[in-house]
Amino acid sequence: MRARILVVDDELSMREFLAILLDGEGYLVDQAESAEDALSRIGRQQYEMVISDVSMPGLGGIELLSRIKSESPDTAVLMITAFTTAEQAVEAMKLGAYDYIGKPFKVEEVKVLVRKALEKQRLVQENIRLKAEVQERFSFSGLIGKSKQMREVYDLIAKVADSTANVLITGESGTGKELAARAIHYNSPRKNAAFVAVNCGAIPETLIESELFGHAKGAFTGAIADRPGLFEQAEGGTLFLDEIGEVPLLLQAKLLRVLQEREFRRVGGGSSLKADVRIVAASNRNLEEQVREGSFREDLFYRLNVVQIRMPSLKERSEDIPALVEHFYKKYSIWSGTGDIITPDALRVLFNYPFPGNVRELENLVERCVVLGSRVIALDCLPPAVREHKVASPPPDGIGIPEEGMDLQAYLDSLEQKLLVQALDKCGGVKKRAAALLGMTFRSFRYRLAKFGMDEE
Repeated sequence: MRARILVVDDELSMREFLAILLDGEGYLVDQAESAEDALSRIGRQQYEMVISDVSMPGLGGIELLSRIKSESPDTAVLMITAFTTAEQAVEAMKLGAYDYIGKPFKVEEVKVLVRKALEKQRLVQENIRLKAEVQERFSFSGLIGKSKQMREVYDLIAKVADSTANVLITGESGTGKELAARAIHYNSPRKNAAFVAVNCGAIPETLIESELFGHAKGAFTGAIADRPGLFEQAEGGTLFLDEIGEVPLLLQAKLLRVLQEREFRRVGGGSSLKADVRIVAASNRNLEEQVREGSFREDLFYRLNVVQIRMPSLKERSEDIPALVEHFYKKYSIWSGTGDIITPDALRVLFNYPFPGNVRELENLVERCVVLGSRVIALDCLPPAVREHKVASPPPDGIGIPEEGMDLQAYLDSLEQKLLVQALDKCGGVKKRAAALLGMTFRSFRYRLAKFGMDEE
């Protein structure tokens, strides 16, 4: 979009000269003959930049600058005057002017100043937007699902976010452990500092110490300069140690010392550095079992495991599948049409599929359907392994005809009613999803509910 600029000067010739100049540069230009006129326009229109004379009848340019920065702080202001003094320039800069130039000025000078001011403003606004986007993405809305298991996760995150306690996040691969760690960080007092994530299992054993703690110049061959490690990069923020169970025993002892003493040394360094860092660790392995086997230090485990958050597998919270599908569909698709984005048959298949890769596998599956050009996720866009997955029929536990006989219809009605209730409970009361889960049409599902007096709106 073309930037909109307001030119303020009591001299018509100067206003028109600047308007023609800026219009030739591709900007949208409005003119104001006084500071009062400018304030009236700013109240009705958003301007990326104001170029104002300092000396004007009535309200002066410096007073106008002060009012603009009070009412529209993001607007860049360039001051122009024929009577430049050091005092005026200092005052203008203190009040937030981008720059201050005197008349007569060079045309190219104005062009460059305007371009640089607008570029700086754009970068500042982009930074604000990205920060807001990151905080939104990794606030609780970044974790999708309303199941009982996920509500418990949200509750724990809310309770631990404001503290400085170490947190251990457990769960299978693909369950969203890093998302949970980011949610903790971005809902904590440390949210404006760095969140640094490292996969401990992806770094060679010979390099992991240097990666975490940094190294001093000459510490080893190739160490040609001092290099800060991840602890220093995360100063004041959060360090997320993913796959903590992969850390070798020797380094575990050094990690323990950092957690206890809140200080560390670079590899080859002689002095200790303070570590104002919150640790959030994660593992898809059973750390308690590793402790029993001797491959993970017990004292480190207890230091990390002050609060444990377990991320449920997708199979445990299958009722969240429709919401996750919708979220990932919107993430990858440019299609903005209305209506269902997944067919009942495809949803039923997803409900019955075990998802060994958890949420990450579901995300890949939805992305695959979008890449294949599907506007609706149907059976034909699902991978064969998912589409052809066989679901074993539940065993008839406890079914038998008693000696005195039984009322078969009453028994079947009771079983049917229980399954209808379970399906509704699993799908959060959404009847279309419950019908898909049971492999029947919505109309047939409504009929069966009505049969038992359960179809209340």
